[in-house]
Amino acid sequence: MADSRLDPIDRRIIYELQRDARHTSASEIAESLDVSARTVRNHIDRLEERGVIEGYDVSVNYETAGYQLHTVIVCTAPIPQREALARRALEVDGVVAVREVMTGEENLYVEVVGVDGNDLSRIGRDLADLGLEIADEDIIRSERRAVFDGFDDRD
Repeated sequence: MADSRLDPIDRRIIYELQRDARHTSASEIAESLDVSARTVRNHIDRLEERGVIEGYDVSVNYETAGYQLHTVIVCTAPIPQREALARRALEVDGVVAVREVMTGEENLYVEVVGVDGNDLSRIGRDLADLGLEIADEDIIRSERRAVFDGFDDRD
């Protein structure tokens, strides 16, 4: 669903930052939009303040970094506690991401990394101690991402 609160400059900034935030400057975006770099920086500041832009992530190849086990642990959390448990799960050593899913069962996907099975066992115990029920574990072979082109208003 499109957010009508985003003007064309906001949308283009988001698109360009999704493509390559590290190597895209406000000046480059400004030039493509025919506005000043200060205008772009002001828009970015407002997008960050509003929570539209939540951060600038680094993509890590965990296997190359020495963490051979990159896994998704599928959990079930009681609906009234799901959000709080998701936040607490992020505090477990080895947890790198938590996704809340809008279902009654298997409603938290906890992404974890470890060097061996002992790491995964410890993480699983820590998650269970929080009150999460472990439903499944899947080793991630690879992950690919794409830029959401819904922000690219160019014809």
